[in-house]
Amino acid sequence: MDTLSYKTVSANKATVQKEWFVVDATDEVLGRLASKVAMILRGKNKPSYTPHVDCGDNVIVINAEKVRLTGNKMKDKAYVRHSGYPGGQTIQHPIEILAKYPERLVEKAVKGMLPKNRLGSKLFNNLKVYVGPEHKQEAQQPKVIDLSTIK
Repeated sequence: MDTLSYKTVSANKATVQKEWFVVDATDEVLGRLASKVAMILRGKNKPSYTPHVDCGDNVIVINAEKVRLTGNKMKDKAYVRHSGYPGGQTIQHPIEILAKYPERLVEKAVKGMLPKNRLGSKLFNNLKVYVGPEHKQEAQQPKVIDLSTIK
């Protein structure tokens, strides 16, 4: 038997085939949307997935203001930040974030599902989130993807 048939080939920056996808967030549950988008950004849906390489695709999320949360999370969930100064703790609820910056809710959910290292920061740059149905990446000819087809 040929020994080369068992050789595992790892992807690298030169061999990765990156594509552009458009995801419509209308009436999608935030956490489920974010987990599938993070999987596409990471490249885990591809057979050539390599953990230490940016082998994922670029994702454009449109209609970010129409995302929904289940249960009472819109009022009860809290995003906590701290400025580093005494008394500098700030708490925001999703209803406040959606009213002012709806795209940040999706960005925050996806970022939390990516690795917390340099690779995660690089992968996060492959995500574009827009309020409304228009986006600026028409030149990349993105494909519309249905999240229900991704497992």
